[in-house]
Amino acid sequence: MGIDVGIPMGTDMTADEISELFRRLREQMPDPRPELDAPNAFCFLVSVVLSAQATDRSVNEAAPSLYAVADTPAKMLELGESGLIPYIKKIGLYNAKARNIIALSRQLLERHGGRVPDSREELMALSGVGRKTANVVLNVVFKRPVMPVDTHVFRVCNRTALAPGKDVGEVEEGLEKVVPEEYALNAHHWLLLHGRYTCTARKPRCEVCVLAGLCRFKKPD
Repeated sequence: MGIDVGIPMGTDMTADEISELFRRLREQMPDPRPELDAPNAFCFLVSVVLSAQATDRSVNEAAPSLYAVADTPAKMLELGESGLIPYIKKIGLYNAKARNIIALSRQLLERHGGRVPDSREELMALSGVGRKTANVVLNVVFKRPVMPVDTHVFRVCNRTALAPGKDVGEVEEGLEKVVPEEYALNAHHWLLLHGRYTCTARKPRCEVCVLAGLCRFKKPD
């Protein structure tokens, strides 16, 4: 993935260490929430599609004006690509994303009566929706204890040795095996936010990290 995951130390974490890791993250963030703002399931799906290779901030800046005029698949389809692009032009890859959003809006109407489906397979059959996007929707909208893996989660899982892997598939599989059931629903949020604000790619803030003593990461000199 080309992500700087740092220098690993030692072996994978033990079950007790994993429980303690999530206990500390929960203590620090008792009620983690997604940072994408959306008024309903359809809009959240669109926001996740828009957030690919873009910041949540840029999506949230564009979203209110867009969803004021197109908060359902039917309204989005009526808006069309040419009508959608001005709302999302400040977001990366906006042309491709506009095509996918119009296409998935049509697919939701034709295949699901305009509703966002609650299965990974059906979500991934929509234009512009990959496994990570499907997992995020399942986790946030349908409260499924799935493990979406983005660059932040990938980095944290490798640095800590919580669920090391060469690619996102290996990390997701590892998380599914080791995350205790009581933490599974929010595990993705805790790991993502920890990676976004503490275990950052270029300058990890190890000196203030709540996982000190558990993490296997050795900060480069």
